[in-house]
Amino acid sequence: MKQGKVWLVGAGPGDMGLFTLKGMEVLSRAEVVVYDSLVGQSILSRIPAGVRLIDVGKRASHHTVPQENINEILLSEARKGLRVVRLKGGDPFLFGRGGEELEVLRENGIPYEVVPGVTSPLAVPAYNGIPVTHRDLCSSVHVITGHRREGMEYDIDFQALVRTKGTLIFLMGVASLSFICESLLEAGMEPDMPAAVLSRGTTAGQKRIVATVSTLFSETQRQGVETPAIIVVGKVCALSEQFAWYEALPLAGWKVVVTRPKNLISKTAERLREKGAEVLELPAIRTVPMKNQTRLYQAFERLGTYRWIVFTSPTGVQIFFDEMRRKNLDIRSLAGVKVAVIGEGTKKALAEHGIYADLMPETYDGDSLGAALVRKVNKGEHVLIPRAERGNEKLVARLEDEGAVVEDIPTYQTIFEQSRLIDEKKEFESGSVDCAVFTSASTVRGFVEGTRGLDYTTVRAACIGKQTKAAADSYGMQTFMAEKATIDSLIELVEKMKRSV
Repeated sequence: MKQGKVWLVGAGPGDMGLFTLKGMEVLSRAEVVVYDSLVGQSILSRIPAGVRLIDVGKRASHHTVPQENINEILLSEARKGLRVVRLKGGDPFLFGRGGEELEVLRENGIPYEVVPGVTSPLAVPAYNGIPVTHRDLCSSVHVITGHRREGMEYDIDFQALVRTKGTLIFLMGVASLSFICESLLEAGMEPDMPAAVLSRGTTAGQKRIVATVSTLFSETQRQGVETPAIIVVGKVCALSEQFAWYEALPLAGWKVVVTRPKNLISKTAERLREKGAEVLELPAIRTVPMKNQTRLYQAFERLGTYRWIVFTSPTGVQIFFDEMRRKNLDIRSLAGVKVAVIGEGTKKALAEHGIYADLMPETYDGDSLGAALVRKVNKGEHVLIPRAERGNEKLVARLEDEGAVVEDIPTYQTIFEQSRLIDEKKEFESGSVDCAVFTSASTVRGFVEGTRGLDYTTVRAACIGKQTKAAADSYGMQTFMAEKATIDSLIELVEKMKRSV
């Protein structure tokens, strides 16, 4: 039996961009993931399919699974010879009880590694324009747990903290905010010392309340605060308005669901994150090659008879060339054949195989592609269309009406998909999602399949083109359409939608 191993991985404070490269690499090879409630949704959505998931649901003052049981889970799973990732919010060794978990593993001879995470005491102030140290204001930073065990007194020397004259950061302390502020004042801290409560940092729900030690509690009572949140005390808090940068991003404060297939989602998600959005990657569909590619293989045997090959998606391009390689064919087999593509994404996918499209319509949809092709295809010419099992029937009909001989061959299927970890319907019903991005009619249908019972009139839908918009309209969504059927234009549309709210 193979040797199991445990990785303690820090997931950071929430923003997917703050998850480390090593953390992502380890997560991609996990067989079991034991995760906390504070792990960001965008990171949970990147856990590979097929991985066994164990939710231990830890939050301050609310442990779904006691720490002793978590230790036993890690030990038991590793003893089965599995690659176990213990995924923790923040950093495993900063109030994450990672040391306790390693003690058990070490005592039982289980190999382990630790992957540090970006910790909230540094990242959350940074996202709020607060440098935790500043040459002119302070030269030290101190991280303190604000959580107090039930029935026990605080074991904190507040006078020592005040004497440091450094930045003080309390984690898990919102429930004790009044006591913390009063204790600092009793220990001699100036009443007008700047202080802040920073909630849901690095996410779309990020909120900052800045006041003074003497007024912070009353201000949070007035404005309200959601957890998770941290308390920052020190002169550096006064810099927040001057240095704030996150809210200046065009999509700051917006949570966006992207529904593209997993193999195509990264560019769209990356562009949205660059603009400041919190992105949930929740593919509504996945594409799988047809198990039986006999018809495509037969077409390969007569490639020289086709005047045109027509690709209607990047996936269609990829599968076509994957199957060519499987049959030991290269691009010389396509000599003399012209190639048409539906749009920029498909054109780019084709170019990656060393072939440049001969035809692309000005408007990137099936109807426009058909209109452009009929002007180029002569009567009796053979046209090959390798594409999804459920394709645009109008495209074939229009070519055949003009006398072309069309072989419409399904090379892949579109399968509806649903997240195992995130209740997408609940996300929309709670109002936490501002926009859903759809790049095809099939992503709309997949989204609906995975959120049955949702009131779709509440969904703002950013659609890449006419067919996608028509599908979203049919379910009563609030639909918006990009000027061009490109990812760049789609991102611009989401920005416009936010500005109009």
